[in-house]
Amino acid sequence: MAETMTAVLVDGFGGPEVLVPGERSRPEPAAGEVLIEVHAAGVNRPDILQRKGAYPPPPGAPDWPGLEVAGRVVRCGDGVARFSPGDAVMALLPGGGYAEYAVADEGSVLPVPAGISMAAAAAIPETFFTVWQNVFQRAGLKAGENFLVHGGTSGIGTTAIQLASAFGAKVFATAGSADKCAAAERLGAELCVDYRKGDFVEALRARTDGRGVDVILDMVGGDYVNRNLDVAAEDARIVQIAFLRGRTAEIDLNHVMRKRLTLTGSTLRNRSAAFKRGIAEALVENVWPLLEAGRVRPLIEATYRLEEAAEAHRHMDEDHVGKIVLTTQAGRAAA
Repeated sequence: MAETMTAVLVDGFGGPEVLVPGERSRPEPAAGEVLIEVHAAGVNRPDILQRKGAYPPPPGAPDWPGLEVAGRVVRCGDGVARFSPGDAVMALLPGGGYAEYAVADEGSVLPVPAGISMAAAAAIPETFFTVWQNVFQRAGLKAGENFLVHGGTSGIGTTAIQLASAFGAKVFATAGSADKCAAAERLGAELCVDYRKGDFVEALRARTDGRGVDVILDMVGGDYVNRNLDVAAEDARIVQIAFLRGRTAEIDLNHVMRKRLTLTGSTLRNRSAAFKRGIAEALVENVWPLLEAGRVRPLIEATYRLEEAAEAHRHMDEDHVGKIVLTTQAGRAAA
């Protein structure tokens, strides 16, 4: 292996043009880590925020973007027991995925399920870790409950719709066009409300005969916070994982008290390796069989070469359904 590699660096903060391919030293795995030859890397909303200077990597992580990769293990650090060189894997990273090589803690590395391509595998870790932890572990979604996800055609949204549907929930979503709503309903949503044309609170109250929604996954924040409280059923759980329309809101505590609501939230990037290992183990046990059976699939809208990361970010900044993926030279050669 060469001692250096191509990585997509952030040259200042701003628009997609600040993403510039450059050269960095190839990393070495420490104890408990694996070195992965990256074949594909997923593009996610936190990468956009990092590019803009609003979401810095945690201490010790590479300073270039990339939270998920898929590829082949090429070297293992001391103490690694679950993987060997040559294994096809995907991994959740604290950063550094936009590169030809990446290191990952063994606990955040998962085998590529049978029948899943490397490009598809690279689109799994960030969204599946996030959805499983927040919807199923934190909010405790159960079969038969009503579930709402805002941004139903985002990477998180398309994953949440499929997983909630697969585990027996009644799924609802919001999206910004008729075409996007149709896409969400094809994935398993019973109803997707076009928020540009309708009121999701009114629509979902009518669809649930006034009962409301048991679990809400929200990436919007701002004025959606009180609307979520309005549409929530008694004993509902509302999980905040982003705030695209504002991080502050004045809430009506009467809703929280009268309906016994739980309003919670989380971030994943800065959580411990042990915490992420627990999510990974739960995914392999509960979700990998669904992936291998074809019942759940990452929805990929477009792929770009690693060196075209700026174009991939422009695509995400404008409009998309599902995930956007970068491929490396090694990944294209192996495909």
